[in-house]
Amino acid sequence: MTWLRPVDIAGDAQAAYTTFLDDLDARLSDPACDRHALAREVLAQAMYGRSYADLLGDAPLAALNLDARNVTFEAEYYLATDPEKFAAVKPLLWLWRGLDLTPVGQNPVLAIPLRRILAGRIFKRVGRNFRCWQNVEFSVGYNMEVGDDVVVHRHVLLDDIGGIELHDNASVSDYVNIYSHTHSVLDGPDVTLRRTVIGRGARITYHSTVLAGSVVSDDALLATHALLRGDIEPHGIAMGLPARTTRLKLREPGQMGGLVSGMGGGMGVDARTYPRTPDRKANPQFPDPTPSQTRRPDEAPDEFQRPAKLVVGER
Repeated sequence: MTWLRPVDIAGDAQAAYTTFLDDLDARLSDPACDRHALAREVLAQAMYGRSYADLLGDAPLAALNLDARNVTFEAEYYLATDPEKFAAVKPLLWLWRGLDLTPVGQNPVLAIPLRRILAGRIFKRVGRNFRCWQNVEFSVGYNMEVGDDVVVHRHVLLDDIGGIELHDNASVSDYVNIYSHTHSVLDGPDVTLRRTVIGRGARITYHSTVLAGSVVSDDALLATHALLRGDIEPHGIAMGLPARTTRLKLREPGQMGGLVSGMGGGMGVDARTYPRTPDRKANPQFPDPTPSQTRRPDEAPDEFQRPAKLVVGER
C-alpha cells in the first residue's frame, strides 16, 4: 500500500526520456563501452547543451572536469578502497553526482529511473523498483546491497566503505547519515570497517545518524535526529542521543507489516540473531583490533582528576 499517486507528464517528453534511458542502458550493457567517454558526453549535453568535443575546444576547464579521469574522490585516498573496483564505478558515480546538479537530476520522472540504471552497474546488488532521490552520495558504491522497493530520500550520505545492507522496503529519509567505518579515538588513522544493516521495512527518519556496525531489525524505526550506535530489535522505535528503544509497534506475533521474505529470499533481519560480518582493519599500520580507549572521568587516576569546584565565598 502506498500514499503516493501517479503523476503524468506530456507524452512527447516521456517518449524522449524513455528513448534516452533505453539508449543509456543499452550502451552501458555493451562490454566495449568506454564509461568515461559516455559519462562526460552525457554531462556535457545536460550541463552545457553541446558535445564534449565542442566544449573542450571552447571551455577546456569546464570540459576537463566532466571527465572522471581528471577528478578525484575522497574514497580514492582511503587504503580500504579497492582500486580496481572503484575504477570501474568511478565514471558512473561522477555522472550520478553531476546530473544531480542539473534539471535532469532534479526531475523525478527522469532521474529516478536513471539512477536505477546506474545503481545496477555500481552496487554489489540492487533489487527491483529502487527509488533514489537527488543529492545522495556514496563512499565507493560497490559495497552497497539494496533489496526490493527500497527508497532513499534527498541529501543522504551512505558511507559504504565497510558495507551497507538496505533490505526490502527499507526507507531512508532526508539528511540521514549511515556509516560503516570508525576511527580510533587515540589514533585517527586506525580505522575499522563494520558492516551496517537496515532491515526489511525499517525506517531511518529525518536527520538521524546510524554508526558503523549497527543492525536495525525488520520493521524498526529510528526517530528524527537520533544517533544510533548499536542495534534496534524487531518493531522497535529508538530515539535519543544515543538512541534507545523506548517503544514497540503494535504488531501481531509474526506480523511484519506485510513483508514476506528478506533480501535474496532470506528470513529477514533480527539484530539479536543476525549473522555479523567480522570487523576488518582498513590500515595495515593498525592490523589488530582496537582496544577500549576511553574511561569515565571519575575513573581517571588522581593526577587526571578534575579540580574541585570553588564554592563562592570560600578561601
